[in-house]
Amino acid sequence: MGNLYGLIGCPVEHSMSPAIHNDAFQGKNLDGHYHAFHVEPDKLKESVEALKVLSVKGFNVTIPHKISIIPFLDELHETAKIAGAVNTVVNENGRLIGHNTDGNGYVESLKEVVNKPIAQQKILIIGAGGAARGIYFTLTHQGCQEIDLCNRTILKAEELINECPFANMSQALTIQDAEENIEKYDIIIQTTAVGLHPNVDQKPLSLQRAKKSAIVSDIIYNPIQTALLKEAKGLGLTVHTGVGMFVHQAALAFELWTKQAPSIEKMSQIVYNKLGGTPC
Repeated sequence: MGNLYGLIGCPVEHSMSPAIHNDAFQGKNLDGHYHAFHVEPDKLKESVEALKVLSVKGFNVTIPHKISIIPFLDELHETAKIAGAVNTVVNENGRLIGHNTDGNGYVESLKEVVNKPIAQQKILIIGAGGAARGIYFTLTHQGCQEIDLCNRTILKAEELINECPFANMSQALTIQDAEENIEKYDIIIQTTAVGLHPNVDQKPLSLQRAKKSAIVSDIIYNPIQTALLKEAKGLGLTVHTGVGMFVHQAALAFELWTKQAPSIEKMSQIVYNKLGGTPC
């Protein structure tokens, strides 16, 4: 049997990670196999220990474990320290090292649709969980200072802002406050699970007041066109799907595990084909 890699999360049934990683292993002629493991929050510690015992070479971490997994790892790479969250783990001679490829993967994909320096944009991030943390800290690390955070629990947004180690002029907002002032923002980034399959009709807020030049980004990739992105598209706004972040962060993780770079174009095509969609 070849090297084993995987994904832990709750839920994981919707994930395209096995499809794109297993294709990449085959394309690079590597003897590896990637499997998605459904791990309930109260089973996280035991699951991480089991992956270590099984000598799993590396695994991804998704909702809701990106922050809670940290105490069960042996070390954090600088990317995970900056983000305060882990989405990729590398097994280095029996030691589990936590990395974060979410932030860099997301920013690289966002640059494909932004027509001026991101640091000059006023940004709204919806959510204050692990994915939001990775994106927020990476953006501030790259010089973005005008980033506001809104969340159902405003205290979590306030905590995230206070924990950010980089200069910022961020404000914590309620969802209602963000919606009522949404015309202020150049980029709106949706990082929560709202709208994730199978709850595809849900959206975190309304975009009716957004400026016509705004870019609306949703990190969810299943469905490709979430309810939020459908509304944005209907309003004539620029949309940025979650496929870009997904494949960029996956490619960075694959390279950490194997020291080889997979084809981002091939990864993207697999996701679009499997979901029966096309780029917005």
